Amino acid sequence: MPATPELPAVATSPPSPPPRPGPASRRPHRAWGVAAVAGVAIVTAGAFTTVPGLITPALHQEFGWSRSTIGLAASVAMVLYGLTAPFAAALMDRHGIRRVVAGALLLVATGAALTTVMTAAWQLVLFWGVLVGLGSGSLTMTLAATVAQRWFTARRGLVTGALSASAHVGQMLFLPLLALGVERFDWRPALITLALTAAAVTTLVLLLLHDHPARLGLRPYGAGEDVPAPPPTRGAARRTLAVLAGAARSRVFWLLAAMFVICGASTNGILWTNFAPAAHDHGMPVPVAAGLLSAIGVFSALGTLGSGWLTDRLDPRLLLAVYFAVRALTLLLLPLLFAASVQPSMVAFVVVYGLVDVATVPPVIALTTACFGTDGPIVFGWVNSAHQIGAGISALLGAAARDLFGSYDLVWFALAVCCLLAALTALVVRVPPSPATLPPRQAEAAVP
Repeated sequence: MPATPELPAVATSPPSPPPRPGPASRRPHRAWGVAAVAGVAIVTAGAFTTVPGLITPALHQEFGWSRSTIGLAASVAMVLYGLTAPFAAALMDRHGIRRVVAGALLLVATGAALTTVMTAAWQLVLFWGVLVGLGSGSLTMTLAATVAQRWFTARRGLVTGALSASAHVGQMLFLPLLALGVERFDWRPALITLALTAAAVTTLVLLLLHDHPARLGLRPYGAGEDVPAPPPTRGAARRTLAVLAGAARSRVFWLLAAMFVICGASTNGILWTNFAPAAHDHGMPVPVAAGLLSAIGVFSALGTLGSGWLTDRLDPRLLLAVYFAVRALTLLLLPLLFAASVQPSMVAFVVVYGLVDVATVPPVIALTTACFGTDGPIVFGWVNSAHQIGAGISALLGAAARDLFGSYDLVWFALAVCCLLAALTALVVRVPPSPATLPPRQAEAAVP
């Protein structure tokens, strides 16, 4: 039944504020629309992450560049992706989500377009490594954390998981088409398609991505009271570094950063850059390998959604330990699964690895929010920088190991051992109870 209208306030009382749409309203809360647009931007950025792995054989054949040379551009992009993230969070506090996201999309579009006219290896590093790295660093995990914090009180973990999964949805949607396009029409039309897509999404962002619910006269989804929009914060770079200096005094920060170095090295660092070349070494066509990566993206999206749901209910440290242990097992077995065609064992790898691929993000965001409050998105940006540093190192060393040893087998084994260490690290993280920031079950489970 519809709610009974409130009686007019008596003369001695201040007038009642107008009713605001909320989770009980029949009309969907605007927060869901903002999250959807942010998701589209993240999907678009996610499409760029696996491109170096797809075009490596083509660049090697056309220009004669080694895998290490091409891997350097991918490594630079990953490192800058990580280093940009915390500054992007502070820029969103200063200039708003909309402007930062639109600018980042135009930057990746420009980088992709310029890559199609390069003639030297240093241009690949500049156009793809620097421009795409800087732009994409503003469009994934940090954006997910900022939108979830500003627009949601309830369902925050679920939204974080959904937005984090969006990057892999981008891979799922674009990767098979890009691989097919590279095989049939060369690699340049594929990059032009990505550049045009990013430019089109920029228009959508400028029209529909709003900075804060209070600017529309709304409350965050699930909030019981008004939450004012924060004033623009000056000195974005200074604040970002100040937050890092404060977080660096916390043991929790270093433990999370160490785990995310390993996380980055064992996911997009090695898999998204070197999986297709590794599969090709065993006789598998690149489009087939790209299809497997796309399938991993599907299960990554499902796993991250499930992880967000679990993070609202369970101790995030325990979730991280389980995720890393499962990932270690899958990487240890991977060298035995490669073949010229897709076997059932490889399908099992795709499913299991995919489910834990990005599942680490919602628990880590929950921990940074619990420990660092409103600075949580910036702190997570720095933790994510560690993730991308690990990814960049892994992308470069993985390609170098292939050039040196003629195989990736040693790389998979080393990363499996590192994931086991990360699982043990998750169990020693200590988070002070904070009912204001943790859901009740997490606050009860937190250890002083």
